[in-house]
Amino acid sequence: MIDNIGFIHEKIEIKMLILFVMRRLPEPVALEVLTELAMCDEGISYFDVTDCILKLVETKHLHLSDGMYALTAKGERNGEILEENLPYSVKSKAEDLTAKVRAAMGRNAMIKTNRTEKDSNGYSVALSLSDGVGEILSMEIFAINEKQADKLEKGFRKNAEEIYHSVMKLIIGKS
Repeated sequence: MIDNIGFIHEKIEIKMLILFVMRRLPEPVALEVLTELAMCDEGISYFDVTDCILKLVETKHLHLSDGMYALTAKGERNGEILEENLPYSVKSKAEDLTAKVRAAMGRNAMIKTNRTEKDSNGYSVALSLSDGVGEILSMEIFAINEKQADKLEKGFRKNAEEIYHSVMKLIIGKS
């Protein structure tokens, strides 16, 4: 029999790691994201992580709403107290992984899309980009159907910064 590799072996350590990860995220996350972030140590299995997440919900350290997990005040307090017990290498790896997710969450928070149906004649699709201080680009585009509205929203989310720079270039006239 091969011993577990990695630094994390006990469920209490996995729970501490989950709280550590959640304390570094600015908003609730889906189970897939949380499990991926928490499995940053080779000694942790998917089943142990999901079991620990459920236990943290039961003990009110995490809150589950609409498929998204959020840290509660109790989880914040206990996570802060316990995180010093985690090995440095595990915390460092978890920090690196959560930094990437935080960056993506920050970008997504600055891009807004919304659609309004126009009396069965299509959709008005509102698209906007913020710089974190205020809105820097806002436009409304007509879509002839829901499929086109979806494409507009997805395309804007994927290319918002490039769209902004292209519009600026076209308006200002610089290449």
